[in-house]
Order: sequence, then structure tokens, then C-alpha cells
Amino acid sequence: MQEETLEEFRQRKKEAKARMTAMQKLPYEVKIKRAERRAWEFVEKLDDMGLNAHVSVGGLDSITLLLFLRKIGLDIPAVSVSVLEDMSIQRVHTELGVIKLRPDKSKVKILNEVGFPVISKKIAGRIDTLQHPTDKNKIVRHAIITGECGAQGHYAKNSRMKLPQKWMNLFGGYENENEGVNYGKPDFLVSNKCCLYMKEKPCDRWAREHKSKPFLGLMASEGGQREEALVEHGCNYFGKTTIRSAPFAPFMRQDILQLAMDLEVPVPEIYGTIERRPDGTLYTTGAQRTGCSMCGFGIHLEKRPHRFDQLRERNPKEWEFWMYRCCTDPETGEKYGWGKVLDYIGVEWENLPEESLIPGQMELKDFIN
Repeated sequence: MQEETLEEFRQRKKEAKARMTAMQKLPYEVKIKRAERRAWEFVEKLDDMGLNAHVSVGGLDSITLLLFLRKIGLDIPAVSVSVLEDMSIQRVHTELGVIKLRPDKSKVKILNEVGFPVISKKIAGRIDTLQHPTDKNKIVRHAIITGECGAQGHYAKNSRMKLPQKWMNLFGGYENENEGVNYGKPDFLVSNKCCLYMKEKPCDRWAREHKSKPFLGLMASEGGQREEALVEHGCNYFGKTTIRSAPFAPFMRQDILQLAMDLEVPVPEIYGTIERRPDGTLYTTGAQRTGCSMCGFGIHLEKRPHRFDQLRERNPKEWEFWMYRCCTDPETGEKYGWGKVLDYIGVEWENLPEESLIPGQMELKDFIN
């Protein structure tokens, strides 16, 4: 098979993005019909392969997916590492009969042994690579600093592998000697592997034991690595090592909120309620997005009160633990936490937000880089 050229690679990516954009612009009713068709196609193909299906459940999007699948006649098991979610989400999981799994590592162990999930999954992964140099990742590390790729990256120059300059200045120092540069480096670990240990491994293990493949409530409109994967592989993906269905891949935020209303989904308290603005736009009166209380992906993009400010209001004791003493320096024994990380990347956290800002509500656009 002839190797794909850089120009062919770029053209293929461009065409895939155009297809997804076209699907995102379809009417809501058409997207619902397509999602139903994709879901049934996935289950029918799994049946032919002698495999089962399940739903991986977390927050509102995947809760909506679970009830959508039940509505169209696919009554399949739902699994979750529920303990990682907000208590109001855990209560809905219990109400819906979600099978609850345990994480492979605790949040504290992740931060101490693996690293802080900060900036974005993509950037954190590259910083993690810089912090753990090996002969095998030498070319990748060079690309992260210079943008110059090897054969796997089609020998591209100034590629997107290069760290953005803002983060290069703070985290590129691990390659100062090798690359003849003079960047900074922190005294804490950064990683994108938190979900690997806390969610993916326990869910994958359950899936292997039950010969089952997952439905995921992912949408390309969320951006980042999720968008890249969904644009590349579409709703249903049957790869060599990965099989999954994301029937909501072309949905926009308005679509998922409308479907949640249509299905009368029990909305966890952390989201508030789903309401409609005068212009017809749907929104949740509480959190727009949720996640693990120790996750920092996207924190630098949020207006205050950001997620850690909101945690402070909900649970001051938990906030104090994560900000000041969830980690221990192995050499000095000094306690530290997210506060040290946020200081390093320039995100305010210790001072209280202006009183006038407290009623403010984050919008989805605030999370898009």
C-alpha cells in the first residue's frame, strides 16, 4: 500500500471536517433519526460479531444518551465510575440503575504519582512526554519543541505538534540542553492520564469481562481531541483496537438540551434546570459542563467564578484540601495542591471573586480554545 503524502493527508482531514460540519448543520429532527439509525446499526453489527453493547455514563450528555437508547428500544446495561461525579449525578445514576465501578487509582494518587490534568488533554500529554524522556520518544520531544516532525508526521515543519509559545515558556525547559533553548519548567508533574486510570481502565476491564462495546455520549462540537477522533472516524467506529458508537457525534449543545427536554431526563441538581432564553437558546441555569472535582482542563479559559471558586462555595473543606494539601513533595515532605499549579499558569484562585461576578454563568464558548 502506497504511503499517504502530506498533501493527501491534509486533504483527507479537510474533507472529513467538511462532512462533520455539514452533519452538524442538519435539522434537529434529522439528527435524531440519524442517531437512532446509527445506534441500531452498531448493535446489529455487534450481534453479528458475537458481542454485546453497553452505555458509558457520566454527566448530562451520556445520561440523555442512555434514556434515548431506552426510548428507541435498546435496553442495554449502563456503567460508570460514578464516585468521580458530583453527588447529584451519582443520585441520578442510582435512580437509573447504572452499574457503578471503582477507579483503579484514587484522585490523590493520580496527582501525586501521575500528574495534574491541566490546560488541555493534548497539551498535558505533550508536557507529560517532555517530563518522561526516553530514546523512543526523542523524535516526538523534538517535534514538541520545534514543530519539526519525522516520517510519521510526514516530515512537516512548524506542525501543530509544537507547544503553543505561552506553554512552551512555562513547560519547555525539560529540553533546554538538547535543543539549546532556555524555557521554564515546574516542580510538579503534568499528565493527561487521569481518565485512563480512573475511568478508562475500569470500564475497559468490565467491557472485556462482558464481551461488550460502549456507546459514548460524545459530540464533535466539544472540540479538542474528541472532535478530532469523531471527525476522523464518525459515529460508529470498528477499528483494530477500538470499537465504539457515538450517535450524538454531530449534535450541537442545543440539540442535546432539546433532546433532554423531549425525553424528560432527570437533570442532576448541579446543572440547575434547562431553560430557554428570549432568543430561543437553551441553557442550564447551573453548571454548563461538569467533571471530576480535581480536573483542571480548560481552567485557564474560564471567567471567575471558575470551577474551583464554585467548589469553594459548595464545599469549603474539599476546596481547601485540593488547593493546599492534596500532594506531598517526595523530597521535602511539603504539602501543596492545585493552588501551586494555578499560580504557575497564572490563574487566580486564592482571592475571592468580585461580588458582582458571583451570579455569573459560564458559557460553552468559554471552554473553546
